[in-house]
Amino acid sequence: MSANAYEIQLDRLRVKNSKRKRKISRILSEFRESTTALPDATVVLDREQTVQWWNEKAIEKLGFNRKSCRGKHIRKLLKDPVFRAYLDAGDFSNQIEMPAPVNEQVKLEVRIVPFGKGKLLLQARDITRLAQLETIRSDFVANVSHEMRTPLTVVHGYLESMLHSGDQALAEWNPIVEQMYQQSARMQRIVEDLLLISRLESEHDRTVDQFDVRPLLSAVRDEAVTLSGEQKHNVILEIEGDTNFVGVFSEIDSAFSNLVSNAVRYTPAGGDIHIRWWNSKNGPCFSVADAGIGIEPEHIPRLTERFYRVDVGRSRSSGGTGLGLAIVKHVLLRHGSELQIESKLGKGSTFKCCFPAQKYSD
Repeated sequence: MSANAYEIQLDRLRVKNSKRKRKISRILSEFRESTTALPDATVVLDREQTVQWWNEKAIEKLGFNRKSCRGKHIRKLLKDPVFRAYLDAGDFSNQIEMPAPVNEQVKLEVRIVPFGKGKLLLQARDITRLAQLETIRSDFVANVSHEMRTPLTVVHGYLESMLHSGDQALAEWNPIVEQMYQQSARMQRIVEDLLLISRLESEHDRTVDQFDVRPLLSAVRDEAVTLSGEQKHNVILEIEGDTNFVGVFSEIDSAFSNLVSNAVRYTPAGGDIHIRWWNSKNGPCFSVADAGIGIEPEHIPRLTERFYRVDVGRSRSSGGTGLGLAIVKHVLLRHGSELQIESKLGKGSTFKCCFPAQKYSD
């Protein structure tokens, strides 16, 4: 190739390279503009979890400095213990909530998403307003439930007195009074369950004890037999391994009782209900398996919502409040667990929860 031809080829490459650089620069500029417009704080981390890039919202919400944050480990920049535990666990399937480093009054929902080759995308969304609305809702429910408790107790008491008065003049009203008495009892149960959920949501300081779950499980089994009554369910209790547990006794009792009572309500007369406690390699587990009607798959994700019912008529006739599984969900969350549900139509359902490995005090 002649020197002239070589120069021409080199010029073409320079022009081509210049165009490529301008294109990359334009793409980067558009990327920066788009990420700046994002309402959430966004941070890119490499495989060592050091900061590579962040947008303007990260400066505003996370307090990132424009220059000195690059190349620093994210643990040195976000020191919240909940975030550090989330980062160390390495399970990014769920999000966490934490106060903003720049203002503890601001509440952030933080999620980490793996992408590329070992990289991580951290996103922090301001949920202060949502948290405030949730607090208002929770306070309203708690206050209304508390105010309803006393008049309901009075009405229920008078109805009970009328039913057992033996007054012949009231005999013809007995069927109506009986219905009123049953409905007032149901309303009392709803109020008590709403108050319990409110306490579970709002009380963060609680007494955690070490106790043996064996007597609790036996009591729950006895309650199931009593609730079954003339339906004569076959209630089986199986306990394997260590039964020491660290938690809040009253909360665990409530969760287990709700799961077992649900099994009684939805299992046909004479059917089997299997209550089991055992120890997995990760920690203790509890399950309740029934021989009920089963649950369609589309309903399972919503079962722990308040007042959600698969069959409204059946739920009410069986005496349920629609809050039992919501209570279970809150109790399990407070004990580092979650409810797992497996079900087959016509064959029954299994409700299972596993707790973190227990640490016992001497």
